[in-house]
Amino acid sequence: MTARRRMVLVWGQHLLLLAGCSALGYCAIAIADATRYQAWARDQMRKAGLASAEIATNRSSADISQPAPLRLGSGMDLVGRIDVPRLHISAMVVEGTSSRILRVAVGHIPGTALPGQAGNVALAAHRDTFFRHLGELKSGDLIRVTVPGGQYLYSVKFTDVVRPNETWVVEPSTGQLLTLVTCYPFHYVGPAPERFVVRARRLPGD
Repeated sequence: MTARRRMVLVWGQHLLLLAGCSALGYCAIAIADATRYQAWARDQMRKAGLASAEIATNRSSADISQPAPLRLGSGMDLVGRIDVPRLHISAMVVEGTSSRILRVAVGHIPGTALPGQAGNVALAAHRDTFFRHLGELKSGDLIRVTVPGGQYLYSVKFTDVVRPNETWVVEPSTGQLLTLVTCYPFHYVGPAPERFVVRARRLPGD
């Protein structure tokens, strides 16, 4: 091996090491940001829930306003929290699906119903963060969505894999549905070509 070739290999190793360290650093920062936001959002929703309970004791049910995202001054409006007990998934839900939002939370797809409203509540998250175990859901599994002053329970009806242009998954519904969307395949390098969809229906008397 010539000295020049040896030098190229050494520099190549250094560049790969630097790239690997940079990737690990980015992941660490992203995880820290998400963890910090999730803790802060949970505390804000707890406070909002206490305030809602106090208001409810002084109003009739007809006076209670319709569900709406909490405007917290962070530039991201808090919708609530989603829990999937069997898969140990628990994450805060924020209005919108921008890259900034999906980096730290589950996003509520604009234009779809809000939890507690009639229609199709559609939520999205990355396949390698909050929805990484979504593919393990089975028919009959329970999903709980909590908002300040309310809690709604859904039962999974089916899962499916669709193309990104199949917009039927977020179309309005006359019933009370919950749709979860993430990229698919779950283990894929680069932008995933398909979407994994979970459809659930709200249980009566939840």
